[in-house]
Amino acid sequence: MSKKAPQTRNAPEGSLQRQLSPMHVWAIAFGCVIGWGSFINPGKKFLATSGVAGTAIAMVLGAIVMIVIAFSYAYMVPKYPKAGGEFTFTKNCFGKTTAFICGWFLVAAYLTNVPMNSTAIALIIDGLTGHRGILNFGFHYTLAGTDIYLGQMLPAMFILILFGWLNILGVKKAGFVQTILASLLVICVFTLFVAALVSAKAKGVNMAPIWGFDKAAAMEAGAVSSEIGRFAHKGTSGILGAILATFAIAPWAYVGFDAIPQAAEEFNFSFKKVSFIMIVAIVFGCFVYTSNNTVAAAALENWPERVMAGEWVVLVAAEELLGSFGKVLVGLGVSCAVLSGIMGFYLASSRLMYSMSRDGYLPKWFGKVDRKHGTPKNAMIFCILISLSGPILGREALGWFVDMSAIGASIGYFFTAAATLVTVRRDKDGSGFLKAMAAVGVVFSVIFMVLQLIPIPGLNGVHFGKESYIMLVVWIAIGAAFYSMQHKFFSGKD
Repeated sequence: MSKKAPQTRNAPEGSLQRQLSPMHVWAIAFGCVIGWGSFINPGKKFLATSGVAGTAIAMVLGAIVMIVIAFSYAYMVPKYPKAGGEFTFTKNCFGKTTAFICGWFLVAAYLTNVPMNSTAIALIIDGLTGHRGILNFGFHYTLAGTDIYLGQMLPAMFILILFGWLNILGVKKAGFVQTILASLLVICVFTLFVAALVSAKAKGVNMAPIWGFDKAAAMEAGAVSSEIGRFAHKGTSGILGAILATFAIAPWAYVGFDAIPQAAEEFNFSFKKVSFIMIVAIVFGCFVYTSNNTVAAAALENWPERVMAGEWVVLVAAEELLGSFGKVLVGLGVSCAVLSGIMGFYLASSRLMYSMSRDGYLPKWFGKVDRKHGTPKNAMIFCILISLSGPILGREALGWFVDMSAIGASIGYFFTAAATLVTVRRDKDGSGFLKAMAAVGVVFSVIFMVLQLIPIPGLNGVHFGKESYIMLVVWIAIGAAFYSMQHKFFSGKD
């Protein structure tokens, strides 16, 4: 099989168009990997849960595992160069029902990231204007203890609809916008990193406690930064728990590099470049997560108090280091991260649903391609409608969406690595190194799923919360409904 993507100027009616360059594809992958979480989660989750050291170790280990798994993708994409990625691999190796399970959970992995990013828009506006709650106007209600206002929903919904529309207009336009956003994001993060290196305000001593602390207990006791050592994670179990709490969501943190196979039918370059593009996206992603988290702690000597107060610590740290320019820098960076995440995951989700529909796994409506723009219009409309749930559920839903994305990505990684082992055995064209990498990918995918779904004594804060389990059950129920609608297809011979 040729590893060169066909260079077609005009795609046949009803098919996708080959308009994505290597730079476009890198921007899509990197933009998916880095979203709101790299800027918001240092204060919301990483620093308290894992500290500077625990987060850095978890992110580096997660990146290594993702690179190992990426070798399987690089092998499988030329074998099955069609939209659908992991779903397509699974279909050809394990049959219909297994492929549907893989595809449906992948939709969850990708699609939950769109509303997740949109809920950060109100936070960005609050932070940049310096007026917390500036959007707290109009109709409002309370969900999970948080007030949700119409003023918070409107800008998020506008962005979701606008970027969905851009995806419908054409993949080349979407790729161009994505490239600009991803490039600006890298510049912003690197500038902040250099500022921390040369500033006397950023100190190593500020990073303690380096393994994080028990945030709930510290808040209950009304502790200040000078007392936070009493609540720090210590000992083997404390440090291991700190690392694993962030390592367990590595599939969420790096989900997006695997968006590359979803657009395989739209590549205008050789498939030999896939592995390099994936690895570069993962390495860049690891740098952004680790850099933002470390800079936030190093620049703020009282970061534990700021974390407990719910402050946006990356923004506060940037302002401490660079003044007003730092605030603008983070505002631009997180805006690019959020918008590139929305754009990239819209593309991945819609292409996956298009592929599943085209092959009979979802109703035909999802497989309709716009005649003028050559994009899966109906699948995109569905993605927009589902994503509008984010602004409605509010910021407290962020953690729930993270968990759903993590389990969906873990399942996708598992089937890709397993399909690689099956294909290598069948075609007898893989190296011993590839077989080893695929086997390791299978093992770590299972480890991720176990950490996410099963409570393990002594490892607090690692597994799903109650709301995440509920969302998982609801998503399975919706999938079962679609499966039943296509029962004639699934009852046929594989």
